[in-house]
Amino acid sequence: MPSVITVTTDDLALPLEEQVMRTSAALDAYGHLVALAPADPADPARRRMHTVRSALEADRIAIVPLTLPPLAVSLLGEQLRQLAGTDLGPGVLAGAARLLSYYLYSGALLGSVAKLDRVPVGVGSHVRSLVPGRHFAVIAHPEPYLAEADTEHLPPGPGYQTQLALAGNALDPGWITGPLAGAWRSQHLREVPLPPDSAAWWGTSKLVEFTAYIADVGMLYQLVTSVRRDTCTWCGLEVIGDQCLFCSTRLGERATPAKHAAAAPAGTGQGRAVETPRRPQLEPHKR
Repeated sequence: MPSVITVTTDDLALPLEEQVMRTSAALDAYGHLVALAPADPADPARRRMHTVRSALEADRIAIVPLTLPPLAVSLLGEQLRQLAGTDLGPGVLAGAARLLSYYLYSGALLGSVAKLDRVPVGVGSHVRSLVPGRHFAVIAHPEPYLAEADTEHLPPGPGYQTQLALAGNALDPGWITGPLAGAWRSQHLREVPLPPDSAAWWGTSKLVEFTAYIADVGMLYQLVTSVRRDTCTWCGLEVIGDQCLFCSTRLGERATPAKHAAAAPAGTGQGRAVETPRRPQLEPHKR
């Protein structure tokens, strides 16, 4: 059974040797690891995870880069851990991280957008954020949205059944638990701890982060199993998507298995030997 971890700045507090030992023990216990990491290749937490994987020389660690806010990443990890208890293999589970991210609606109620760089912020919003008492509704995923938080203007939400998780207590969450939850027809409200990276991600500590997500593991399983699966030509794992996230082999030509086969010489009726596809060479920061 594979395991899923989320990579945050808290990992940087651990000595590298200790993190390598912990990761090695997790590989021994679970066989494969799916690590959800920031999308920025220069992010220290992501670079640390690549260093750990290189130190272990482990193709059993899939590092999945995501542009999601911290709460959404935490909830996605929770969904994947639920799916890890089913019959889905590690390659499919890693690919499911990208698939299920499309079904997350994530944002925050902010007291200031002066330092927000995750969504476009107009000059007017910057100026209004200097006025005490202003609250801003921001959606970072799946589509950017920014407006003052009021009952007349609400961001578009999911068109399917979700639960709404919120984290943080620096602001009054009434706009989230009232107008937003009603407009998004949330089935359940759930309070969770604020992720350690939230303040840095949103550019302020005056926030309440929220995410609408699918909580039904049966629905999640149905979404994942409805996608076409293929077998990785290098490591043999069953995968979804166009790339194996463990060994980085691309499956772009999966519909034409004769890609590596040479044409038969005229009149011979026989083909030449098929060359085994080479494993892609990774850049140092991707190893």
